[in-house]
Amino acid sequence: MAHTRFAKLAMAAVLAISMGIESDAMVLTDPRTASGAKVGETGRTFVTRDIKTPDPVPLAGIEEAASLMSTGRMYRYNTKPGEKSVVSACEEEIAAYTGHKYCVALNSCGSAIMLMMKTSGLKQGDKVLSNAFTFGAVPSAIEHAGGKAVYVESDYNHVMDVDDLEKKLIAHPDCNHVLVSHMRGKVGDMDAILEACNRHDAVLLEDCAHSLGVRWQDKHTGHIGRASAISSQSYKMINSGEGGFFLTDDPDMAAQCAVYAGAYEGLSGKHTTVPGPEHFENLPVEIPNYSLRMSNLAAAVIRPQILTLEDRIEKYNRRYKTLSEALIESVGEHMTIPVNTPGVTTPVHDSIQFNLKSHFSGEQVQKFIKECHAHGLPVELFGAKSNARNFINWGFAPAEEPLPLTAEMLSRALDCRMPLMWDDSDFEDMANVIIESIHAALDDN
Repeated sequence: MAHTRFAKLAMAAVLAISMGIESDAMVLTDPRTASGAKVGETGRTFVTRDIKTPDPVPLAGIEEAASLMSTGRMYRYNTKPGEKSVVSACEEEIAAYTGHKYCVALNSCGSAIMLMMKTSGLKQGDKVLSNAFTFGAVPSAIEHAGGKAVYVESDYNHVMDVDDLEKKLIAHPDCNHVLVSHMRGKVGDMDAILEACNRHDAVLLEDCAHSLGVRWQDKHTGHIGRASAISSQSYKMINSGEGGFFLTDDPDMAAQCAVYAGAYEGLSGKHTTVPGPEHFENLPVEIPNYSLRMSNLAAAVIRPQILTLEDRIEKYNRRYKTLSEALIESVGEHMTIPVNTPGVTTPVHDSIQFNLKSHFSGEQVQKFIKECHAHGLPVELFGAKSNARNFINWGFAPAEEPLPLTAEMLSRALDCRMPLMWDDSDFEDMANVIIESIHAALDDN
């Protein structure tokens, strides 16, 4: 009875919070108008929605989370004999979606990236080649694994430059790992990248934090490399606040990952997406337990989101097509939009990136950003001095060689989220603010 009463109270609380989030979202309005009108006295468009609106958790996830809280069984291994944990069920569903044989759920994608390197033989001080354009969590994971990051140029399509990868592999013959990051869901030429890795006996790993749902030659990203990592951090395609998944078809890597994550003693037997006991043997006493497990609570809110991925991808891509076409039609002479690498058969565009062309001075780039912000659209410059995606800010793992192509690209590359919960008309406002701000930055009336 106590559990039942607690479950009802918990459900009431989370439903109230959920309803509050949905009905009381932050609104950005023109400070000069009391009504929050979308067109101000100057005739300029204003965005009136919060750009950081995350996807809500479906009701089924809220209910399962409340049920877990009522029992207190939030630890993945706190299950009765013969019972499957919520995390195990989630791992099965993620593996089925991506097509991988093995899956280990973790507390973050950063942990998954770190463990990809640990389980593929990276030793203390070993070099890892990775994109010069990515999020700071990637070089952080390299440092966490004991590696030394060496950066490969990224091009104007925001993907790894294959020619520079070849040059870096030749220049660093002692580098045995390549970690390719599909930043903002942009996938490089994976066939060429794999060929380069094979020529130089380097292990290829994939950071798929931003590419859940993206398919390369009709297969989910993450299958060209030996292992991959996806994210469930709030601004990704699945949202548990924090979380990640290690995916592979390699049984030894999967077994090591489960133990590193926290499958001590015989707890690997409670997993359903890891190899058999012959791959574990003495691992629990040979490698450390880093306690990086995902909780049942995180898995509970993820599971119903997996079921809606394809519908959401369709909606994102439809809106992206409309938005990008509007921008190119109106201001295509002033910007380029990264194009998908041939081989990407299904993109996922949950945000938009564009490069201002070279006739924009540094001052005009800044004026464009200020104009967008002043009209309710906080676009971000990847090359900003404070942006964690700018390699100059990685003092913990600094670039030791010049990266002129990446630096030039970042100086004009802009980023804008496309929140799912917005209405279609809000993206018309987004397009208009970007177009009008470009003209204002160039004083093009």
